[in-house]
Amino acid sequence: MDFRQNKQDGAVILNVSGRMDAVTAPEFEKECTAIIDDGGSKICVEMGGVEYISSAGLRSVLLVGKKLKAQGGGLAFFGLSGMVSEVFKMSGFSSIFPVGDTLDDAFAKLG
Repeated sequence: MDFRQNKQDGAVILNVSGRMDAVTAPEFEKECTAIIDDGGSKICVEMGGVEYISSAGLRSVLLVGKKLKAQGGGLAFFGLSGMVSEVFKMSGFSSIFPVGDTLDDAFAKLG
């Protein structure tokens, strides 16, 4: 799993690529926790490069979302495609977290 990040308008834009499964999900948590520990309270995650997400990946997303919510922040997603988009819809994560087609969509929903 690979990560790239930059900051925009008070939020961290995290580009994620690879698989988010039992092996790599802890890497996602670690990356997001580092952002939170560094003072980030809003994270927009670009998921276009993620071709697979398992229940372990969803668990990591939920944990990060809870950490951010506890600090008055938020977690949003954009660029979901294929299987990842379907998993988000079927699991209800599209209702739990703001999801947009583009960064601007996700950012607007994040507030």
